[in-house]
Amino acid sequence: MHFMATGKKAELLLDVRDLKKYYPITKGIFRRTVGYVKAVDGVNFQVRRGETLGLVGESGCGKTTVGLSLMQLIQPTSGQILFNNGKWTEVNANTIKHLRSEIQMIFQDPYSSLDPRMRVCDIVAEPLLANGMKNRTERYDRVEELLKAVGLGSHHMKRYPHEFSGGQRQRIGIARALSVNPSLVICDEPVSALDVSVQAQVLNLLKDLQEQYGLTYVFVAHDLSVVQHISDRIAVMYLGRVVEMGEVNQLFARPQHPYTEALLSAIPSPDPDVQGKKIILQGDVPSPANPPQGCAFNTRCPYATEHCRQTRPELNTEDGQHFVACHRAKELKLSGVLVNENNDH
Repeated sequence: MHFMATGKKAELLLDVRDLKKYYPITKGIFRRTVGYVKAVDGVNFQVRRGETLGLVGESGCGKTTVGLSLMQLIQPTSGQILFNNGKWTEVNANTIKHLRSEIQMIFQDPYSSLDPRMRVCDIVAEPLLANGMKNRTERYDRVEELLKAVGLGSHHMKRYPHEFSGGQRQRIGIARALSVNPSLVICDEPVSALDVSVQAQVLNLLKDLQEQYGLTYVFVAHDLSVVQHISDRIAVMYLGRVVEMGEVNQLFARPQHPYTEALLSAIPSPDPDVQGKKIILQGDVPSPANPPQGCAFNTRCPYATEHCRQTRPELNTEDGQHFVACHRAKELKLSGVLVNENNDH
């Protein structure tokens, strides 16, 4: 099934169709395949040029696997990833080398994603060298420019990663990702390893850089309040599938899937006098190696019916903007959260 993103009138940059990533489960001396872990199980979404799509969900829902598949750091089992770099090109093992300068990634852990034996100038310059910038002076001029853009200075160029704090290391990772002027940046939980005080700084930096360089983000996170701050649209994932997707303010104020409602209820309120009702989901997330029949969420859903337990819902939409995979979406009146009207999105 294929869905067109609507809303802002901007051209599409990324089109993901029925993306799947299955890991085989082997058994016995001959390593016979006895089943599959369905890490990503038929994901569809589109991203417009210049927007930010947030991918959210619990640990193990497949959101990082989607991000790594977009970069071809993991080879998808099936599906199509189409990228618009003037003409539509399918992203696969054969084309990714030519698209690497267009699609870059900011990794989750700023401690393990930087080579401890390389100086900052060489870390940020490495993609430039790999993409044919042979002149060393040109490379270092570009590195200096990028470091200033992310809030660091030229005096940091000769230092090693261990001399920096976590927030500074992540800024170096951001500079490296931007070095080749990408159109699309996959942000894999880029602030989850940072202190809360630093998170806001890095998020604001990402928003400023998006405006400055015309970037498009796919922002992977498990913290909905972080995603609300930076995203235009949000796709909520559960057990390898997108269960709800829509404009950020609409999704926060009027969720249509019970899982989204439960995630929103966990966001702490900044007003101590306004304490919403926390929805505690029963049971554990089912194993992606043995997902339940019907709707994957039916084992934990307080609204589940027999129909939910037998038939898997498809991701559908009424208005072309808000998509939901729930049989009871039209009849349920779910609780959202108060949306900050000053939100840029």
